Amino acid sequence: MEERKTRITAKQNKRLSFDVISGHFTTSHSHVSSYIDLSAVKTDFKAAKEAAKDIAGKIYGCIPVDTIICLEGTKMIAAFLAEELSEGFHGINTGNDIRVISPEYDSNHQIILRDNLQPFVRDRNVLLLVSSVSSGKSIVQAAECLGYYGGKLMAAAAIFSDVDNVRGLQINHIFGHDDIPAYNSYKPEDCQMCRAGMKLDAIVNSFGYSKI
Repeated sequence: MEERKTRITAKQNKRLSFDVISGHFTTSHSHVSSYIDLSAVKTDFKAAKEAAKDIAGKIYGCIPVDTIICLEGTKMIAAFLAEELSEGFHGINTGNDIRVISPEYDSNHQIILRDNLQPFVRDRNVLLLVSSVSSGKSIVQAAECLGYYGGKLMAAAAIFSDVDNVRGLQINHIFGHDDIPAYNSYKPEDCQMCRAGMKLDAIVNSFGYSKI
């Protein structure tokens, strides 16, 4: 499987890149034709800082941000993003303190915020940061959970997103479908790869992949 790996580099920033493996993969929501390995961007100090700069440039000066909810292992990027947004000269968040929260999940993958963290979300302007978006179902689920806690979801950002918006919410992303034109996402019951008899290569989530 790894021999099918290719490297994708950001068009506007040659210091940002990730690996893609073509095949047949299953996530908790869908079947996808590529495994997008974003682990280096999320864990490498320099790459995470570059990613934060890119995302900040897309939303800088546009929206107020009190709290960043970071999902799927994006906490390092979120910390750099908070710094970028709060230290600009003319941005709406200049000089403001920004909280960075990595929440818990229950058995149904619903976000849980303990009592001590809820004040940082309730009636606050929230930016949702994720590693990747395929169908957008995870964004909808997270938005519903944040609404339950009284947060005001102002924007969403991702390293990679196959869609530009989810239910009217713009997804500010570094990499998109144009960077991986062969990328396809299907509902499990509508998967064209399954219908073609392609065996699954691996189960994937934000932590990585496990071969089947």
